[in-house]
Amino acid sequence: MALRRPELLRLLLLPLLGCRLLAVELTSSNTKPVVQEFQSVELSCIIKSTVTPDPRIEWKKIRNGETSYVFFGNKMQGDFATRAEILSRTSLVIKNTTRMDTATYRCEVAAPSDTKTIDEINIQLTVQVKPMTPRCSVPKAVPVGKSASLHCHENEGFPKSTYSWYRNSEPLSPDSKSSKSSNSSYTLNPATGTLVFHAVHKGDTGRYSCIATNDAGFAKCEEQEMEVYDLNIGGIIGGVLVVLAVLVLITFGICCAYRRGYFANGKESGESYKTPAKPDGVNYIRTDDEVITNDLHLPSLAGEEEGGQGTRHF
Repeated sequence: MALRRPELLRLLLLPLLGCRLLAVELTSSNTKPVVQEFQSVELSCIIKSTVTPDPRIEWKKIRNGETSYVFFGNKMQGDFATRAEILSRTSLVIKNTTRMDTATYRCEVAAPSDTKTIDEINIQLTVQVKPMTPRCSVPKAVPVGKSASLHCHENEGFPKSTYSWYRNSEPLSPDSKSSKSSNSSYTLNPATGTLVFHAVHKGDTGRYSCIATNDAGFAKCEEQEMEVYDLNIGGIIGGVLVVLAVLVLITFGICCAYRRGYFANGKESGESYKTPAKPDGVNYIRTDDEVITNDLHLPSLAGEEEGGQGTRHF
């Protein structure tokens, strides 16, 4: 049986090329592409060698340990259907990339006519995201000699942002010793965005702002004023003395009022006690307490009735 031309050609070249001609092999022009969010990117997958005229192409996405199809059965899958396409037979182009596209992409090629029928290559895609406007916290007023902490942070940027602080639009060096203000004593952490003054002085007064930066761009928060003021020790002591003097005067006044009887309890006395009026035509028997009370407090009726008639009957 006569051999077909492709098979005959393969047998003739086999001693020269070895087994590489019988194995499908992939390569890539860039296995670690980096792109900014909302831009397009090409994931390069190139068939270096194969004898299969129409190999099967598949793309998979691996993110957080989960694998999903991107291109399968000669069509795009999921949300890639509207924003991705195959280029030059095997490469994958993703349009309008988002931060969720950061993942490992696997290009798989199946070539049934080759001795090695399957090969694959991994592409690590990184989508960079610009920082959002950082949240800045600056104390409004700090007394001289006290510590002060300024904070700057944002969560959206990728890779993670680094931070720099500005006073009156002038950058603060991460090393306080190299700062233009020789009296400044502070610690600046570019990774966390924290600026700490260990003991502020008047020269630290100013407008402070922070910039978050990564490979995709930067963002700045609005300036905030921090005032450093002198602590008036003499005024504080004077105020304390005035308060003590007022307390002493109040206490003295209360004592005098007690001595003069202004705060005495209103007790029933003999002069102020009045026997309840008896309605006309009503006779009642008094209790023993009423009899004793009247005997103690009613004035003597001597002179009005002679012969010792001092007892009344009701």
